[in-house]
Amino acid sequence: MMTEIGAHRAGKRVKNRRETLSASPGMTLAESLRQKLEGGIAAGHLEPGSRLDEQEIAQRFGVSRTPVREAFRLMAANNLVELRGRQGAAVRSIKAQVLIEMFQVMAELEGLCARLAARRVSQAWGAEIGQIHQRLIVAGEAGDIDVFYDVNQEFHEAIYEASRNVFLADQTRKLRNQVAAYRRRVTRMPNRIADTVREHEAVMQAILAHDQERAHSAMRDHVNLLGDNLLDFLAAFE
Repeated sequence: MMTEIGAHRAGKRVKNRRETLSASPGMTLAESLRQKLEGGIAAGHLEPGSRLDEQEIAQRFGVSRTPVREAFRLMAANNLVELRGRQGAAVRSIKAQVLIEMFQVMAELEGLCARLAARRVSQAWGAEIGQIHQRLIVAGEAGDIDVFYDVNQEFHEAIYEASRNVFLADQTRKLRNQVAAYRRRVTRMPNRIADTVREHEAVMQAILAHDQERAHSAMRDHVNLLGDNLLDFLAAFE
């Protein structure tokens, strides 16, 4: 199903919403706009196949169409959108087999982040990740998928940062952004919230214990689509 996208969150189109866009130091207007739009994709608020309305986006952010087109080109270079000539741009859709392969690679990257974090974390980080995990539990108990997904993302981001490897964190984040909408679908699978909380607990404890092998294994298995999770995902893919 193709949906036009202006402001789109949790499957709802928001009309006439205006947002402030200011270029960050060292960034062009197009790069700042790309960052905004990629944030929506990373959060899973923009569904695969969703059309990006060039005129609406320009109006929403108070810019001309030129930086919007350039932002689309930058996002296409990161494999986040597809440029479709006169039809404009759309959030990239990924075939099931390719997506499974991407999850496998992402699992290894995130596992490496966890391994390095286990070597390098401080006690202060332990308090921070503990707070994030508690908020994840609360969101899970409330059954709020959107909040749960956002806090889940915070948990993973904290581990990227704890790895203290900027290049690895950047590459992992880029791949994660490409599959973000599909990760949200995984979150909605039956029992996935409870499983996520339990798996995060195992990852967190392994890192805090400075157990590199266990941290890597726990994170890899958490991210990868294996066994019944894979079968359930494929059944719900269409």
